[in-house]
Amino acid sequence: MGLFSGLFFGPIKGTIWIAEQLKEEAERQYYDPASIRRQLEEVAQARQDGRLTDEEASSLETELIQRLLTAHHRNTE
Repeated sequence: MGLFSGLFFGPIKGTIWIAEQLKEEAERQYYDPASIRRQLEEVAQARQDGRLTDEEASSLETELIQRLLTAHHRNTE
């Protein structure tokens, strides 16, 4: 029974581990303060260039600032 469960559950455990690693990396990038600040600069530039309306830019800025605050909160825990 041990061999069977090892053959069956081994690949599942490996797949779960890979999925967890991918999730952690995605969250790290999503909440990276430097990345968020860069995106805020890109929104400001797009607004200035006329590629975004004030309303679109404000909405994006609000979302990015919320992510930045969440990132700060996560880093202080």
